[in-house]
Amino acid sequence: MSRWARLSVHALGLLPLLLMIVAATNNQLGPDPGEYLMHFTGEWAARLLILTLCISPLRQLTSSANVLRLRRPLGLYTFFYACIHLLFFLHFYLGWLPSDLWEELVERPFITVGFSAWLVMLTLAITSNTSMQRRLRQNWRRLHRGIYGVAILVSLHILWQARSDIGEALLYSLLFAGLLLWRFARYRKKQAAGSNSQ
Repeated sequence: MSRWARLSVHALGLLPLLLMIVAATNNQLGPDPGEYLMHFTGEWAARLLILTLCISPLRQLTSSANVLRLRRPLGLYTFFYACIHLLFFLHFYLGWLPSDLWEELVERPFITVGFSAWLVMLTLAITSNTSMQRRLRQNWRRLHRGIYGVAILVSLHILWQARSDIGEALLYSLLFAGLLLWRFARYRKKQAAGSNSQ
């Protein structure tokens, strides 16, 4: 993988942070800065998750294993913006009160699935380095298939929190569904090939 490809991924990953800083500096966060920042960071976390899931199809299309090197930085940037999204929620909406967080988790399903997605991403981020890959061996691959569960949880999070205008939420969910269906079809194809070879 070329140096320019890696630099492009880092540039893309840092772009939302730069846009937030510029918007805050120029007082362009709108009448409800908390709502704006929550939506902005959540949206970028979802976009970067979609790009992360696109790496496997891209590898098949290009027949190059080098593109897999882009998956880890994209995944970590996804987790980074998911963390900021959660921090803004805790700060602007809960005021850092643990009791209120528990109440939200129990009473609002879209927050329950969103927080569950973050917990899975936390596990994937912690184990994403080469050292953990060596230590976990084959279990590492099984663990990191959890990204597909994250995609489902994020889709539910987006759909359930949408109000009157669900067009954008449906678009994200369709993109996630398409990528998961591609992965499922590839898995079934491998299974069929394995059965035929026996």
